[in-house]
Amino acid sequence: MRVGIGLGSNVGDCAAELAKAREWLRGLDAGMRVSSEYETEAVGCVCGTPVFRNQAVEICWRGSLESLLGGLQDYERSRGRQTVRKVNEPRTVDLDLLYADECRVKTARLELPHPRMAERRFVMEPLAEICPGRRISGLPGTVLETAVWLRKKGGSACRRIA
Repeated sequence: MRVGIGLGSNVGDCAAELAKAREWLRGLDAGMRVSSEYETEAVGCVCGTPVFRNQAVEICWRGSLESLLGGLQDYERSRGRQTVRKVNEPRTVDLDLLYADECRVKTARLELPHPRMAERRFVMEPLAEICPGRRISGLPGTVLETAVWLRKKGGSACRRIA
C-alpha cells in the first residue's frame, strides 16, 4: 500500500534532521517519493516557538500500519524526541502517518487519514508535489485542490525552501 508520511523539525539543524529521516525512510522503500522542503510557522504552539522545516514522503509499505507507526516512533526517540511531552512542543524530528491508500483506521494509537491534515498547509503543500491527484477520505477534493483551497484561505505562512 502507498503510505504518506509528514516530516517536521524545529530544533537543532533541521535540514540535517530531515535528511537523516529521509535516509532512514529510504531503508523502508528505496523508491519513495519525496517533496521539497518547506519553512512554516509553528501552528498551535506557544509564542516564540521556532519555525518548522517540513516535507512529505510517500512510501510503499507491505507490513501492518501499527508496526510502521511503532518504527516511526522508535526513530523519533532515537533522534531525541521525548516520549512524555507537551502537545506541539518543539522537536528534533516529527514523523506523522498521514494516509495509507484508502484505509480508514481509528484506534487508541492511530487515526488514518490524519484527522487534521486538510487544515494544514505544511502537510498539503508538500503532498501536492508528490501526489497531486490523490483522493484521501475527508479532503474536500484532491490533494492539489485542497492545497490550493488552503492557500486561498490564507492562514499560516508556508514557503518552499529546498
